[in-house]
Amino acid sequence: MKVNPKNGIDQLLFGMQQKDVIALYGSPDKEFEDEEQNIIFLYNSLQLRLTFYQDEAMKLGYMITSNPEVTLLDKKVIGLDVETIKKELPFKSWEEEDFDSTENHFNESNWLVLQSEFGKIIRVEIGAIINDNDEFEWKFKK
Repeated sequence: MKVNPKNGIDQLLFGMQQKDVIALYGSPDKEFEDEEQNIIFLYNSLQLRLTFYQDEAMKLGYMITSNPEVTLLDKKVIGLDVETIKKELPFKSWEEEDFDSTENHFNESNWLVLQSEFGKIIRVEIGAIINDNDEFEWKFKK
């Protein structure tokens, strides 16, 4: 699985509808609604969580994966030292948040989060880019 900064993961592009994702990956293993009425798809075998934003006509806007095969700029990242990976990536601006045993390392220009625990990356999160006009930059074009 390849993370494509600003675009999505693998064949998934920001802006897809639920039917577009189902056409690629089949029905999710689990589907539910969060507290903001967004629809969440979970694909267990891919270790993939997809969020379709209710206030954006149910477009795919956020993706999370813990898949050990996930790559970011051709580097596998799950299980690797977060500080080493951050130094190897061309993204130089990182904000950090600490949550007890986990930390989020956030790069705003790519809306990318590397979540770590015990210094090792445990998941990658990527969101659709919001432009200077406060609008999403959807990548999926029908």
